[in-house]
Amino acid sequence: MSRNDSEQVLREHKVWAVVGASPNPMRASNGVAHFLKEVGYRMIPVNPKLPAGSTLYDEPVYPDLASIPDPVDVVDIFRRSEKAGVHVDE
Repeated sequence: MSRNDSEQVLREHKVWAVVGASPNPMRASNGVAHFLKEVGYRMIPVNPKLPAGSTLYDEPVYPDLASIPDPVDVVDIFRRSEKAGVHVDE
């Protein structure tokens, strides 16, 4: 992906799901989720390990992509490669 492609994605897509979003500030997924919220994107955290009703950066956490009730433009996956396939299939 070229820089121009990346810039176009950032300009045109405003709703991002972050699979593997973590409340731990030491995790890369937390930094990305925080950045997306800070610069004005809608960030939807997805983490099946967090308890039902959890929130991250004032957004409800969903257990999987299929549970998100709104359309999503971009999905960032922060999972080990052997566990990422299920999210790609979603």
